[in-house]
Parts: sequence; structure tokens; C-alpha cells
Amino acid sequence: MKALFDQVSHNCSKLVTESYSTSFSLATRILSSEIRQDIYNIYGFVRFADEIVDTFHEYNKPELFNRFEQSLENALTDKISLNPILNSFQETVHRYSIDREYIDAFMQSMRWDLSKKTYLTEEDYNAYIFGSADVVGLMCLKVFVKGDHVMFDSLKDAAMRLGSAFQKVNFLRDLKADHDQLERSYFPNVDMNAFDETAKQLIIEEIEADFNAGLAGIFQLPDAAKFGVYTAYKYYLRLLKKLKRTPSTQIKSKRIRVPNYQKVDVLARSFIRYQFNLL
Repeated sequence: MKALFDQVSHNCSKLVTESYSTSFSLATRILSSEIRQDIYNIYGFVRFADEIVDTFHEYNKPELFNRFEQSLENALTDKISLNPILNSFQETVHRYSIDREYIDAFMQSMRWDLSKKTYLTEEDYNAYIFGSADVVGLMCLKVFVKGDHVMFDSLKDAAMRLGSAFQKVNFLRDLKADHDQLERSYFPNVDMNAFDETAKQLIIEEIEADFNAGLAGIFQLPDAAKFGVYTAYKYYLRLLKKLKRTPSTQIKSKRIRVPNYQKVDVLARSFIRYQFNLL
């Protein structure tokens, strides 16, 4: 029966989240149970699209992406898919009336990753971040506010800034892999061969401004989402602080990580603030 298939689909989205991202799955696990599955569903969708363009090098990636995009279109139209990840995602899209504009912008940014290697202008850079990160934040916000249009509109800008901050931290953390393995450079006017402390500091200041704007919105989120989103924010802030302390030469040579014991520490500290109504 359909209910069993839907449950299997949900389990797949949860498994994808837990397998690909310990930090995001940790933050999602502490969301309210009433919205947790929908965030798994969104993550599963964006993760699979990203995997096609980032990792399947021995396959025809444009062809795989075209098939995935057509399957997405069918899922959204038919309200069912034999791809369990897309079946879960379409359910969340229809439940919360997620704007098609957000989905299309995300897929466009993923399609750019198939061939576009550098983002030389601020316009291109901002367009990519909007599609790859900001709209994901907006999809999640649709779930967090559960149809409250007034609250969504009031938190929209903050959600986009938080999504931007997360993505830019990822760019800085993955600078070496993006350049050496994927031959990509996202930051405009940053030459990897000349990446130094000055260039790093300018990027960090940009991220810190996004974080400050995003934090104000976290405090206004419904209780069902506030703790989980705040924990994700604190994890990425911890990673940013580590990148800030790491010499630019090391960022160019290896991927900087936050160890699991520090992630647990972030969770514990966030929980204390939440319990004492400090969020």
C-alpha cells in the first residue's frame, strides 16, 4: 500500500542525511518531530542533485542530471515517484506549498556546476549562492513556519543570509578540493595561487556579516525549529572560527574539520541555552 512506500521513502531520505552529513543530521535530529521528516526530505533531494554534479566523474553527468531533472518534474506533477528521495521531496513541496521558483533556482545552480568553473563577477557569485544555498534555507523556512505567510515574509531575508553563510563556510573549507579535484573557484577575484591572509580575512568578514544577519532570524523562529537551527548555526560558527585561526597556506593544502567531540560540545552548550530560555 502507498503508506508503506511513503514510509520507505522517508527512511531513505533520513538515511541519506545521516550518511552524508553528521553535523546536519545532528541538528535535524533535535528539531521537533512534527517537522523533522520534512527537513530530511529536503536534504535528501539537494544531496542527490549535488552528488550527481560533484562525484559521479566516471559517468555521463549531464545525462544523469537531465534524467534526475525529468524525474523531479514528473514527481512534482504526478505527486508520486518511484525514486524514493523524490517521492519524499514532492510530498514536502506540496504539503508546505514550496515555491517552484526555489526549486528551479536550485537546479540551475547545480546545472552550472556541470560546466561552469569560475565565478568572476559578484553577480554570478550571488546568483550561484542564491540557487545553491539561499533557496534551501527558504524551503526549510516554509516548513519551520508551517504556512504562516506573515512569519515567513518577516524571516525570509534572515533565512537567506544564514543559508549564504553556511555555503560560504563550505566554500572556504573546501577550497582545496574545489580547486584541485573539481577545478572550480567560487569566490570572485580570488586566485588560488595568490590566496593569502588578506584574501581570507575579506571572505571571513563577509561570512560574519551574513551570520550576524541570520542570527536575528533564528531567535524569532517557532520553538519547533529554533533549537535545531541554532545548533546548526553554532556548529558552522565553530568551523568558521577554526578557519579564521588556520593559516591561509593550510586552508589551501587540506580540508579543515571540526571533530565530533566538538560537535557534541556545541550541542550541549546550545541545549543549555535553550533550556534556560536564552534563545
